[in-house]
Amino acid sequence: MAQLRIALAQTNPTVGDLSANAERLIAWTRDAAERDAHLVVFTEMFLTGYPVEDLVLRTSFVDASIRTLEEVARRLDEEGLGELPVVVGYVDRAGLAPRVGQPKGAPLDAAALLHKGAVVTRTAKHHLPNYGVFDEYRYFVRGDRLPIFRLHGVDVAIAVCEDLWQEGGPVAVVGQAGAGLLVAPNASPYEKEKDDVRLELCARRAREAGCALVYVNQVGGQDELVFDGDSVVVDAGGEPVARAGQFKEELLVVDLDLPVSDAEPGSFPYDAGDGSTITVERLILSTEPVAPYTPVPTPVTERLGTHAEVYSALVLAVRDYVAKNGFQSVILGLSGGIDSALTATIASDAIGPSRVNVVLMPSRYSSEHSLADAEELVRRQGINSQVVPIAEIVNGFEKEIDLSGLAAENLQARVRGMILMGLSNEHGHLVLTTGNKSELATGYSTLYGDSAGGFAPIKDVPKTMVWELSKWRNAHSDPGFLLQAERPIPENSITKEPSAELRPDQRDTDSLPPYEVLDRLLDDYVEKDMGSAELIAAGHDPDLVARVIRLVDVSEYKRRQYPPGPKITPKNFGRDRRLPITNRWRETTT
Repeated sequence: MAQLRIALAQTNPTVGDLSANAERLIAWTRDAAERDAHLVVFTEMFLTGYPVEDLVLRTSFVDASIRTLEEVARRLDEEGLGELPVVVGYVDRAGLAPRVGQPKGAPLDAAALLHKGAVVTRTAKHHLPNYGVFDEYRYFVRGDRLPIFRLHGVDVAIAVCEDLWQEGGPVAVVGQAGAGLLVAPNASPYEKEKDDVRLELCARRAREAGCALVYVNQVGGQDELVFDGDSVVVDAGGEPVARAGQFKEELLVVDLDLPVSDAEPGSFPYDAGDGSTITVERLILSTEPVAPYTPVPTPVTERLGTHAEVYSALVLAVRDYVAKNGFQSVILGLSGGIDSALTATIASDAIGPSRVNVVLMPSRYSSEHSLADAEELVRRQGINSQVVPIAEIVNGFEKEIDLSGLAAENLQARVRGMILMGLSNEHGHLVLTTGNKSELATGYSTLYGDSAGGFAPIKDVPKTMVWELSKWRNAHSDPGFLLQAERPIPENSITKEPSAELRPDQRDTDSLPPYEVLDRLLDDYVEKDMGSAELIAAGHDPDLVARVIRLVDVSEYKRRQYPPGPKITPKNFGRDRRLPITNRWRETTT
């Protein structure tokens, strides 16, 4: 057996910022070298960020990715880091004729090995995911090579992300080829209730391949996606050896005892077990095992609980959306209700209360306690606030245009949206919308009113979970949260009956069923794609099924115009759930 010290670079790249990502690669590699690592593994498409979406259809972007890879290999050598091998993800191209819409040379979701100033070998993802949030058949062609490089006597194979999630392919070939270690760069998005499937997956694949497995996952927010890190190392029997934290950058260093190989170098075709052939390319970096040394202590970080996990994901998503898009501050309407209270708290935890601005916009129908609850939250958190009464502004509109009923109610919301967008234009704030998933599902929002904004932190959070997260946050903090106030959300905002306060004595239950009933039905219809008959068979009231399905189906046009927000459920409105707006299909019970 031979010892190897592996550094897992659980990092937060920025899509399209190739130069900054390259600088981070050098800095993290230097850190790994100072900790005496023998190999550094970065995440999937680290140099370009992930996902790059239609950027990959530009020849200029793919050229820049390849050029940056070669430049960073040279720079590592020039800065005295060339002896330390680095595995990193990037975008490459295959020598194939392009499909329509692709640049010359079809793009590859690739990974490379950098050593002594050169790109020693390259590989590409074999299995291309095309489900959920993934569209990789649109962009890439599949790879057909598996590099296995010998490092200090140990044969190390490289497979990219989805190649672990599918049967056959590179992992099957690793088992046939007898590598001693499999490293897998990943960009696997977060969603709640995965039930630790990644650890189970890594354990299963390690046993199939017959070797230890290093799984390195991206961390950070990218538009609607949040990447939670949670990188893991398992031994050949599938037992966890090391595990990084969630929702934070970390260089996880682990020592492994691995088998020494004497296989001959060269190229050899293998049956991938999925109807394809993969060519193994064996090369040698070094054959002599390192001198025996004392291993470093290995952390196995415990996973967060469900509420801590979801809340941390939302905080990270807001923090990165603000920072990566160049905003210095945010603004939102603070009503005294639970949705805006939770959104403000997430923002304060993400970027600090001094950069959070709220506007209290009481109308003729606002209750005294709503304004008092909003002012109490401002006091507890120390955020910036101003009061802009809207009654006279609404009166001005009503003098010029005759509106009644729902149209008159919505005018108030649109006035509030106009005020927030005006202040955004004036001061450069990012407007945060405060709608939750239950409202978004049923269309219980005003287009160009409370739906106006640039980012929607709780867009994928059902109303019942809004309450749960608010209670959790009042009872917990975290060193990574920038708001250190105790119980930052007033209790009355949590316990009072929800209301839009757009007419006298209005309650949400005037228009919607109780949220605990509604959210169960929405989960079955939206998340699980049940039809009417299935919903009724599952125990939902038939009249309610018909009513809620209609509300959801006719609101598709509203959702298309809603700002992006972080995905935390298995099926969010946006990247996951894509239905036509013009659509006459209606569910029936027969």
